[in-house]
Amino acid sequence: MTVQIDPEDHPPGTRFLLYAPYQMQAIINNMAAQAAPLLMGADKVAIIGILRRGAPLADRLTEALVQQFKLPVPLRLDLKIKRYADDLTLLHPETQLTEQVGQAALDLAGYRVLVVDDVLYTGHSVMRAVEWLAKKSPAALYTAVLADRHVAQLPLRADVVGVHLQVAPPDVVECHVPPYEACFQIEVLRLDHEPV
Repeated sequence: MTVQIDPEDHPPGTRFLLYAPYQMQAIINNMAAQAAPLLMGADKVAIIGILRRGAPLADRLTEALVQQFKLPVPLRLDLKIKRYADDLTLLHPETQLTEQVGQAALDLAGYRVLVVDDVLYTGHSVMRAVEWLAKKSPAALYTAVLADRHVAQLPLRADVVGVHLQVAPPDVVECHVPPYEACFQIEVLRLDHEPV
């Protein structure tokens, strides 16, 4: 599913709903259908969420894979990675990955790994996760995002995509994911200037 946003339809400073809560389970189910062929048949599977919103998305995707495709319950972990604030303000010139307790010794040899994030924008967070996980010797490494903006600045693509969006570069795609927000939905905030 691809959505193009016409800037003239929504003036700067406005926020509008792209996908309502009632549409979101179908998007997760579609992502599960894309992910299942990548993961099924493996002896060991790990689903890794990128904190913050990638973690509850990974939970939802895992639940859909287990219930609908009978995937054995996978290893579920989260990675703490930060580069931008929610409003796309740059926080760290180099994308920060903070290892949590026990993650330094993590061995993923033989695992098929799926990394889950909310938005693929510049690609820095997903790339940092992929670089770190690749050192853990997985058998295969895939990426999944709820929304792909198709403006990544790094040589990567998502293997599993919920929605494809084409919005103006300064606009902010906001994936609202409980427990961080009350409703599961996708909004766009139109900005009249480039983020700092």
